[in-house]
Amino acid sequence: MSSKGKLDVIDLKILDIISQNARIPFKDVAEKCGISRAAVHQRVNRLTEMKVIIGSGYHIDPKKVDYRTCTYVGIFLDKGGLYPTVAEKLKEIPEIVECHYTTGQYAIFAKVYSRDNEHLKDILIHQIQPIKGITSTETIISLEETFRREVPIIINEEQ
Repeated sequence: MSSKGKLDVIDLKILDIISQNARIPFKDVAEKCGISRAAVHQRVNRLTEMKVIIGSGYHIDPKKVDYRTCTYVGIFLDKGGLYPTVAEKLKEIPEIVECHYTTGQYAIFAKVYSRDNEHLKDILIHQIQPIKGITSTETIISLEETFRREVPIIINEEQ
C-alpha cells in the first residue's frame, strides 16, 4: 500500500477474499496472495484504520430470530434540512437496520425488520411517524430477499 493511502493490488486481493469469507484464516489469505500471514494482518489492520473495512462480524438471518417482515419505508420530510435531526431519532429505533438520505421522491429511505405486520404497524405509528419533521411515510414490504452481497472488488493487475 502506498504512503498516500491508495489501495494496491494486494490490498484489493485481500478485500476480495475476506469479503467472500470473513472467517477465512489469515494463513489462507496469505497463501492466496503470496505474502506472509503477518503482512496480511498488518494490511487488514491498516485497511481497518483507513475505514476501508468498516466492520466485521456475522450475518444473522432475521427470520431465525423471529423478524419475519422486511420492509422499506420511504420517509417524507417537511424540510430537507431536518435530515440530521430526524436521522438521529430514527437511529434510536432498533428495528431500523439501514437509513439512507436520498434524492428523488423520499428524503429518507429506511430498511426495517419487524416480527409481523402488527409489529410493523406499531413501529410506523408509534415510533417513526411521530418524529418531528416527518410529514408522511410510504411502506414497501419485501416478499423475499433474493440475494445479498458486498460490492465487487475490481483488481487491476497493472496498478
